[in-house]
Amino acid sequence: MQHRMQPGPLLDSTGRLIDPGYSTAEVRQYDRAMIRASGWRIKEWDYYCIQTDAHALALTVADNGYLGFLGLSWIDLEQGTAINHGAVRPFPFGRMRLPASADSGSIDQRQGEVRIAFEQRPGERRLTFSAPGFDRGRGLSGEVVLRQPDDDRMVIATPFPDAPRAFYYNQKLNCLPAAGTVTLGDQQIVFDPASAFAVLDWGRGVWTYDNTWFWASASGLHQGRRFGFNIGCGFGDTSAASENMLFVDGRAHKLDQVTWHLPEGPLDAAPWHFTSSDRRLVMRFDPIVDRHDTVDLGLFRTSQHQVFGHFSGKATCDDGTVLEFAGLTGFAERVHNRW
Repeated sequence: MQHRMQPGPLLDSTGRLIDPGYSTAEVRQYDRAMIRASGWRIKEWDYYCIQTDAHALALTVADNGYLGFLGLSWIDLEQGTAINHGAVRPFPFGRMRLPASADSGSIDQRQGEVRIAFEQRPGERRLTFSAPGFDRGRGLSGEVVLRQPDDDRMVIATPFPDAPRAFYYNQKLNCLPAAGTVTLGDQQIVFDPASAFAVLDWGRGVWTYDNTWFWASASGLHQGRRFGFNIGCGFGDTSAASENMLFVDGRAHKLDQVTWHLPEGPLDAAPWHFTSSDRRLVMRFDPIVDRHDTVDLGLFRTSQHQVFGHFSGKATCDDGTVLEFAGLTGFAERVHNRW
């Protein structure tokens, strides 16, 4: 079953999801004041990943209740390297004031020497960042502007079966053309919107303490048309809907469940395989580099494996059109959190 959400508030007066399911637009309104759970359990973040076939830039601003985080990662797909850098803010408990909507509001956060800002403008998103201490003082900074066409997106509201006031409200905006310049030490890398595309992962929710998720995403071109996908699983009750979608020229094509076949051993040592239950997506992922990061602060522990590489396979649109693709750059990840 794939239940489509209808417009309205996200939570009722008891802090429970009113209408679990999916949509292709932000139809449910998130209001932090309606949450009826401890501030220690509220998790909010905006995450952008901008990619070409040669490089990827990841930017994170997160308010996870008792721990805030500003993160920057640079992935060199030609060299097979990944560098992470970040700054921690203790006990923000909502004071980072992340917007209640993915379509309005801006973020400007500084912690120590790290600054990340996400500004919303009509039809575009402006990302600016600076981290002089990145890569042992090499430094990373830049400005990237993402064009935001009037596209469908993946929106899902997921409950947790054993925690009635826990939920995850998530939006993924794929295939955003990116233009800008990144300065890495004395090197400048230019993002061209003809070949650079971004995804936004916008998440708000009340999470259980121990969970694991799987997420894969790609944004690029297929025969000159913007093409990408979002697939994921691993946490919560997805009986109302999955988060699995194809995107072609800004229109979403809903998929049912997707089975992940991960390699034994290191996640970047062998191909991954994916098959949807409706057989509309059959796909292989060939890894290049694992952006691995583990943070262990006692109560808070996260182990992240975000593996970048190339996807190939067949995808079937709602009208039966079959798209065969190969060499589509993206990532697949497994993340285990105790938070």
